[in-house]
Amino acid sequence: MKGKRYSTETKIRILREAESSDKTIQDVCRERQISEQTFHRWKREFGMMEVDQAKQLKELQKENARLKRMLADEMLGKELLKEALEKKL
Repeated sequence: MKGKRYSTETKIRILREAESSDKTIQDVCRERQISEQTFHRWKREFGMMEVDQAKQLKELQKENARLKRMLADEMLGKELLKEALEKKL
């Protein structure tokens, strides 16, 4: 069964709630219906980031993925041109 999808801002709010309140991590996870493993994965990923930093990170990751796709397309085009030139000669 697939679980809920949480936004980056929500993940950071849950992490902040856990560290600022006197509740245990288990209690926070139970209230939010997430596993402890998920909580610790989020903590490793977002750590002490603020919401705006996390948004910026997400934007940079999207931009990086877009640039990688562009590079792959260019390399493929270059390879196709090379092959076409070899067949002509």
